[in-house]
Amino acid sequence: MPVPGYDRGAMRLALAQLDATVGDVAANAAGIVDAYRAGVAAGADLVITPELALSGYPPEDLVLKPAFVDAVADGLRRVAAATGSVPLVVGFVERCAGADDVDPWAAVRPPLSNAAAVCRDGAVAAVYRKQRLPNYGVFDEARYFRPGGTPVVVPVGDARVGVTICEDLWGDGGPVRQACDAGAQLVVNLNASPYCRGKRAQREHWVRRHARACDTWIAYCNEVGGQDEVVFDGDSFVMAPDGTVVARGAQFAADLVVVDVPVGGAGAVVARADAARLDPLAEVYAALVLGTRDYVRGNGFRRAVVGVSGGIDSALVAAIAADALGCEAVTGVAMPSPYSSPASLADAKQLAANLAIGWLELPIGPVMDAFGATLAEPFAGTPTGVAEENLQSRIRGTLLMALSNKRGDIVLATGNKSEYAVGYATLYGDMAGGFAVLKDVSKLLVFELCRHRNAAGDGEVIPQAILDKPPSAELRPGQRDTDSLPPYKVLDPILQAYVEDDRSVAEIVAAGYDATVVRDVARLVDRAEYKRRQAAPGVKITPRAFGKDRRLPITQRWSG
Repeated sequence: MPVPGYDRGAMRLALAQLDATVGDVAANAAGIVDAYRAGVAAGADLVITPELALSGYPPEDLVLKPAFVDAVADGLRRVAAATGSVPLVVGFVERCAGADDVDPWAAVRPPLSNAAAVCRDGAVAAVYRKQRLPNYGVFDEARYFRPGGTPVVVPVGDARVGVTICEDLWGDGGPVRQACDAGAQLVVNLNASPYCRGKRAQREHWVRRHARACDTWIAYCNEVGGQDEVVFDGDSFVMAPDGTVVARGAQFAADLVVVDVPVGGAGAVVARADAARLDPLAEVYAALVLGTRDYVRGNGFRRAVVGVSGGIDSALVAAIAADALGCEAVTGVAMPSPYSSPASLADAKQLAANLAIGWLELPIGPVMDAFGATLAEPFAGTPTGVAEENLQSRIRGTLLMALSNKRGDIVLATGNKSEYAVGYATLYGDMAGGFAVLKDVSKLLVFELCRHRNAAGDGEVIPQAILDKPPSAELRPGQRDTDSLPPYKVLDPILQAYVEDDRSVAEIVAAGYDATVVRDVARLVDRAEYKRRQAAPGVKITPRAFGKDRRLPITQRWSG
């Protein structure tokens, strides 16, 4: 719908915040054309799409397949053919000749660029090639692309618009300054910027520095949707030269952000598109829901099974799954052992009833007896311990995977980041599954998110008894997590310092933590690397998630 208060003295922008699917070039192209037509219908003078909107982001080694790059080129031709006099900026993978190349390693890289095409009147009018290629965390762009070296500034009505892509503005000077020096009055920035806690402040920091330094308008158009471990949150915005955000798109949802800006000083901002903001916990919860939904459905599943123990982690995963997929598409599976308390089973049943998800109860006592009989001879003369405890977890993992095979449902693993960090999770047991929803969520944050979900307005979904009980795996009589680990209020800050901030043992001890505790935690983290390497992917919500963000050798001798 057109935004009220349209002033023809201003430029009307339409930021098409799209949910592109990696590899589905035809559907992505159709979505871009639909968004373009909606922007034109809203009176836009310029329509902008996210980074690599045609291929989806990140395409990874798909770009090494010539047929894939050909398909993207064909998709760009179709998109360009649908344009009229209103220009469209669209992100795509370009097979380039290298004329714009300043990369000394060009001989060993594919002749590809991360590019943005300016399409108008049925054709591609100009192409900008991303200059700053991120190669850290989840990004591997130096593996695939050659950097560009030339600014692109195009006329749009009486104004001049510069084109940049994502990392181009993460740092002072560079491509944004080049575009402005070449006459740009507005700089558009196409993004596939993954969500993590605090990311909006980082984005706005850099956009504000450029807007003020260059005295220019900047339109920041971001991708939305889940892709494997990352979630793109949208949250697109337009910033004025004084650093004021004048328009915002929705968070974690597709959107068309339409706003009039007085490029060249013509009048004032006369139309705003300003979506409501989520609070910090709501942001994380929304990221987990969207990441789970898109991973499950994107990989061809429609239903999920969750092992529900009556504990807090499985309760949160079940709630997220129900919100992501619908309660009718989720089954909670209780697998009580002789060590499971009646209260835990009752809590799990209440959780399933509150969520209105399916319920299945599979007691594992008989299976434990069968394993015990089979292993009686090799286990003879040894004390009962971790091997027998982990058998219970592995029996449960086997049952869940059997249900997955039979029913075609995905198993959602329930371990959290704190447990994965120190190896307090059983390989091929509670780590079994196709997706680990809480893989990047610390134990303390699990509690916060459960309270958030209960306060969401539809009553107590997660029973209070689950939040109140001391954490326990219930693999032996009277077991508590604190039998093996420091209290989570001590453990989680140490893990953040060691895992996310790369602090040394000495630095963490100097911050006031007990030296023995810190050394023991660091040792557990290092020894559990082989487990994490085999873990299912999970939603990234911190700046340093396990997986691509943190790549350490399994076999190594460094400690400290």
